[in-house]
Amino acid sequence: MSKLKGLVAKGQGLLKSKLASNSIWGVAASVIQSVLLSLFFVIMARKYSTNSFAHFLIANTLYQLLVAFSNLGLGQWFTREIVNTEVSKLEVVSKFLKMQLFSGLFFYIVSIVFAFVLYKDIEIRNLILILGINIVFDNVIYGIKNLNIAEFKQSKSLVVLSVDSILKFSIALLLYVYPFSIFTLSVFLIIARFVTLNFFIAFGSSNLFNLRGLLKYKLSLTELKNILAKNWSFVIIGSVSVVYWRCSNIIVSKLLSLKDVTHFEVSFRMFSLAQILPVVISISLFPSLVKWMKEGNLDRFKAHYNQIFNYYFIYGVFVFTFFYAFSDSLVPWAFGSEYVDTPIFTKQMFLTILVYPTAIMQASVLVALNLEKVDMWLNVTSLSLHLGCSLCILRFVPSLTVINLSIFGSFAVFHICQDYVLIKKKICSIQHVLKFYITSIILVIGFILLHDKIPGIKTFACFWIVVIVLAVTKVENKILYKLNMSK
Repeated sequence: MSKLKGLVAKGQGLLKSKLASNSIWGVAASVIQSVLLSLFFVIMARKYSTNSFAHFLIANTLYQLLVAFSNLGLGQWFTREIVNTEVSKLEVVSKFLKMQLFSGLFFYIVSIVFAFVLYKDIEIRNLILILGINIVFDNVIYGIKNLNIAEFKQSKSLVVLSVDSILKFSIALLLYVYPFSIFTLSVFLIIARFVTLNFFIAFGSSNLFNLRGLLKYKLSLTELKNILAKNWSFVIIGSVSVVYWRCSNIIVSKLLSLKDVTHFEVSFRMFSLAQILPVVISISLFPSLVKWMKEGNLDRFKAHYNQIFNYYFIYGVFVFTFFYAFSDSLVPWAFGSEYVDTPIFTKQMFLTILVYPTAIMQASVLVALNLEKVDMWLNVTSLSLHLGCSLCILRFVPSLTVINLSIFGSFAVFHICQDYVLIKKKICSIQHVLKFYITSIILVIGFILLHDKIPGIKTFACFWIVVIVLAVTKVENKILYKLNMSK
């Protein structure tokens, strides 16, 4: 009984911790935003033709790709600076936000150039010119969001991002009732994002954020160059995760059909919902990892790594089995009967979720260990492998399957390389790594074979009941073993 009380007390303490609070607010904000955004895309897919919808997706892809570069990937650098800086935090904040503002303006100009260089279609060009304005707004919002993360004040971001999502969903509802052109829709989205930015400035920013201080702060070109020169690895790390998906979308738009563009984007919409939890928790965990490393508390660092890793492993397998079991009915129901061929590509994309959560978490661990350059080269290697495989194989096999399997394969290589580095740093063991891969393979293959013979919800439920029973039995045996050893 005393053991049970101890576990309950530990659980209550975890829920009250800053990490849990920050993660819960972050997850809530991202879930609300992604669900409403997915509904927005569902309505778009139903109200516009495949060509118009694909044109919008292409323009939106280019905008999101440039945003990944425009924010300079300095979110983790900024968080580390705020945690480690005892004085002049206001100067750090003003400097960071000024960089975001200037970078946003520069990359909007880049988007205009790309619009005319990459695409001849007038509608695509016009959509890029309109949606590209969001780059400037998003950069400033990115800065404020990272400040809230560093100060464990994600609740402020939740409120504002919820307003943003509601505004976009309201536009979609208006489209559903009173159809209008996709160009008009893009203008409405810009207005909504501008309103969101003003909400962030007025209500959703930290006390360290000062608009007057931001405007007055003089950021010299030399200072900007010095910061980027010292932290250029963060620029690459911060952009690669988005580049993975957005470059893939551009490759599909240039080498495959417009129908494949919609297949990929619909699958990614589902995937983006699944990645919310691990991404937000990893971001929220990062300031704590930095703090523990600064204090030299390596035992606590390792304990949290192992604990979160196990949760992510279970989450990845659960999500994969869920979408493998229900994509055939879920995707056409949500997006319409014309997307009845999409589920096979959705299942392929969700292979990546088996390694994605733990890879994201291990990336945060590497940066907390001041190994951001190692993480950067791992990211570059993985991205290069993905792009190289995709472009070479697509010449002989023009199929979206090539893109999906290439993403999965490159993420798997990325994960294995991370494992090697963390084993060398004694953060994890070879036994830990082998257990992860062997267990994942057994569970996934077992589920696929079982589901292909007996498809349906009963197979999914029975599979997870068996897994839970086995897991609980293993935990009980460990507890009994420890109790016997203590005697």
